[in-house]
Amino acid sequence: MSDKTSEITTRDGTPLKLSLHRAERSKKIRSFLFLIPTLTFILITFIIPLTDMLFRSVHTPEVGALLHHTVKSLQAWDGAGLPDEPAYYALTQELKLLKKDKTLGKVALRLNYEKSGMRSLLSKTARKLKNIHEGPFKNKMIEIDKRWGEREPWAVIKRLGKGLTFTHYLATFDMKYDVDGNITSVPEEVRIHTKIWLNTLWVSLAVTALCVLLGYPVAYLLANLPIRISNLLMICVLLPFWTSILVRLTSWIVLLQKQGVINDILVWVGIISDENRIRMIYNMTGTFVAMTQVLLPFMILPLYSVMKTIDPSYMRAGRSLGANPVRAFWEIYVPQTVAGIGAGSLLVFILAIGYYITPALVGGATGQLISNFIALHMGKTLNWGLAGAMGTTLLAGVLAIYWLYNRLVGIENMKLG
Repeated sequence: MSDKTSEITTRDGTPLKLSLHRAERSKKIRSFLFLIPTLTFILITFIIPLTDMLFRSVHTPEVGALLHHTVKSLQAWDGAGLPDEPAYYALTQELKLLKKDKTLGKVALRLNYEKSGMRSLLSKTARKLKNIHEGPFKNKMIEIDKRWGEREPWAVIKRLGKGLTFTHYLATFDMKYDVDGNITSVPEEVRIHTKIWLNTLWVSLAVTALCVLLGYPVAYLLANLPIRISNLLMICVLLPFWTSILVRLTSWIVLLQKQGVINDILVWVGIISDENRIRMIYNMTGTFVAMTQVLLPFMILPLYSVMKTIDPSYMRAGRSLGANPVRAFWEIYVPQTVAGIGAGSLLVFILAIGYYITPALVGGATGQLISNFIALHMGKTLNWGLAGAMGTTLLAGVLAIYWLYNRLVGIENMKLG
């Protein structure tokens, strides 16, 4: 067959096989040209920001660039004692220059992220070095501040002077390098990030479970009620998508605050006294309520799409074989909705673990999640490296969860096949 095709020619004498190959290649080129706008959009809005975030999480160029001679003089230092006189001399000269050029704050801030107090140490030293022109600089710097007689400030400068470091990822989980380069935990009183990670995981799992419990009956009604009633109920489910999330959160603030509608009703009914109004906003309760309401449609719709395909005859067959309604529902209907539960749970959990606006507005101090800390380091502390490390860790966790879910679904499909 292929030999006969190669013998056939078109009107211009071109073999048919070659003509078909050219047409196929032209079709692929046109298809790729149509994809260029989409690929450009993904490159600009996703790949480039993600690459920049990943780069910032490990790259620390400030120390190596602004304290170049000091870092170079520390290369031969083994960390076992204090550096030699050349390191002290190099640092004094560079601190004077940075003070003169008004760039000292940049390197001091970066070192302060690594070790608290470095900013004040460098500023104090640079200010008092103004009138010091002769050595020995080692003794004079120790006289200025006794911390220069300790190893840790020098270890920090040497470590960050390399340009690439994993200190941000260690800080993400409340760990750090000690003076000898070993990984240790930070003091217990300043361990906040690990608690926030666990808090975020717990809130995301709890919101997902609440969405399953609340969304399953609604999806069941949508799939089994008469079409006229189910359409009306579907409008109620979709209505939040047509309302701004800021409007919905403002409504929850009005409902849940101490002088809000819900507390007023409870006082009016007599369940609580006016002095014992319940605080349901600007805490974890407000975060739970608002996040569950916002994410509930993302659970209902996948469940509905699966339930709508279930044949009612399965339940009737189970009843005819002697099963009561509860047993027939639990052993026949529910197993067929596992795919919808899994898809909805994955969607809700991934959205919940990266939520920002809801905890920021209704969570208060105790209802914050990891996304709020990423925003804090981006906008207030200006520690973009730590924010990048947190964001990269969060993205890696989400991708790992999706990979695990996809793998489990694939294994289950293979068993069914």
